[in-house]
Amino acid sequence: MPSKKLVGITPKKRLFVQSMHQNSIKGRSFSISPLGICKNKIQKLFTIFAIALTPFMKNLALLSATALAATTGLVFGTMQAASAATLTWQWNYSGTGITANGNFSSNDTPDDLGFYQITGITGTRNGETITGLQPAGTPIPGNEPFNVDNLISLNSQQLTGDGFGYSTSGGNYSSPFFANFLPTPGYLEVFSAPPLTPGFENFGTEDSELPISFSATIVSIPEPTSILSLLALGTLSTHLALKRKKLSKLTDNKLEKVS
Repeated sequence: MPSKKLVGITPKKRLFVQSMHQNSIKGRSFSISPLGICKNKIQKLFTIFAIALTPFMKNLALLSATALAATTGLVFGTMQAASAATLTWQWNYSGTGITANGNFSSNDTPDDLGFYQITGITGTRNGETITGLQPAGTPIPGNEPFNVDNLISLNSQQLTGDGFGYSTSGGNYSSPFFANFLPTPGYLEVFSAPPLTPGFENFGTEDSELPISFSATIVSIPEPTSILSLLALGTLSTHLALKRKKLSKLTDNKLEKVS
C-alpha cells in the first residue's frame, strides 16, 4: 500500500511519522507512554537524592560507631567504679558498762580470708558520738604498740587479733578486737581515756580492757541497675550502627545499578 504524501513536515518528523505508519501497517502498536517518561524522571530524582544522601548516611554510621565506643568506655568505666564500690554494715557490741553501735563502710571485695577493709565509721559509744576511724597500721593513743587493721568479716570470727579503732567526741579512744590468747577466745575492747599516756603498760584507772559481745552485718550492697542500663544503651547503639551501615550499603548498590 503506497504511503500517503506528507506535506509541510520536516524530514526528521517525516521519518518519525513514516516509522509509526509502517509499524501500524505491520500490526504493531507504537506509543510513547507518559508513565514511562514519569518513571524515568523519578529514577533520575532518586539517583540525585541517593547521591546527596550517601555521605550523610556514612557520617551518621560513623557517629553511631563513635557513640557506641563512648558508651562502651562509659560502661566499662562504670563497671570498674562499681568494683571499687562500698558496702554498708551495721555493728554493735556491749559489755559491762559498755554500749556501742553504728555503721561501717567497707570495700566490697573480701581478702582470701574473707575480711573486708573498713573505710569509714559512724555511731555512738556510751552516748558519745564517734568522730573518726583510727588509721589502719597505727595504734589508738595509749595502747601502743598494738596497731589496728580495721578488718571486718562475716565469718564466725568477725574481727582479727588487731581489730579496729575509733575516736569519740569525749576525747576517748576504743579498739575492739578478737582475743585468741584467752582460755576461751572471744572479743575484748581496749578503752583509752585522757591523759592518754603512751604505752599499754601505762594504763590508768580511767582505761580498761573488758570482754564484749560483738556483731556486724551487711545491710546494703551496690545496685547493678545503672550498669545494666548502660549495657542496654550500648546494645541499642550497636543495633542502630549496624542498621545504618546496611542502609548505606543498600543505597550504594542501587546507585551502581542505576549507573
